[in-house]
Amino acid sequence: MKYTIVVSGKPEGPYTLEELAGKSVLAGTFIRIPGMDDYKEAHEFPELCALFGFNYQRTAPQYFAAFDQRLLASVIDYFLLFMVYILALLLVFMVVTDKQSRIAFAIMCLPAIPVFKMIYSVFGDASIKQGTAGKRLLHIKVTDLKGNRISTGKSIIRQLAKILSVLPLFFGYLYSFLNKKAQCWHDIAAETVVIKDRLI
Repeated sequence: MKYTIVVSGKPEGPYTLEELAGKSVLAGTFIRIPGMDDYKEAHEFPELCALFGFNYQRTAPQYFAAFDQRLLASVIDYFLLFMVYILALLLVFMVVTDKQSRIAFAIMCLPAIPVFKMIYSVFGDASIKQGTAGKRLLHIKVTDLKGNRISTGKSIIRQLAKILSVLPLFFGYLYSFLNKKAQCWHDIAAETVVIKDRLI
């Protein structure tokens, strides 16, 4: 494992764990390893706590996704689901040849897209990636208030609570502009936040 550390505002390394032992690493030193989207503080790595004698503690999220990022992520998800819907229709149309039947089938199945979006969001946000494809493309993810991965149960509550954010007049979504953690009403109801990568 290779560790890149930030010293005086500049990244140094990467270093192995053995090489890192000879460096002046403090509990608050920013460190990143391959595969991480963002830097974390040294005390957030259990192996560094053991090496330097830090007390392990997870830092609460401080960088929250803005409303426009969340909206764009949702648009991307709907676009991807719509592409899947089109492909499914093409397969059905290979069997159904009557024009009116095709139109009726396409219209009747259209409301299924938001239903699949909700189901996809439930499992996507609760997955190890902590977000749907749209969120991952924009480097944002759903966490609890301490930055941990949420459970499927909490993800279900979050999706169902979006009814609160939609009514009345989408004010629950617009409330994110007034909240310090950019939370919508459904985030508050489920005790979740949507965070973004920290910029160094």
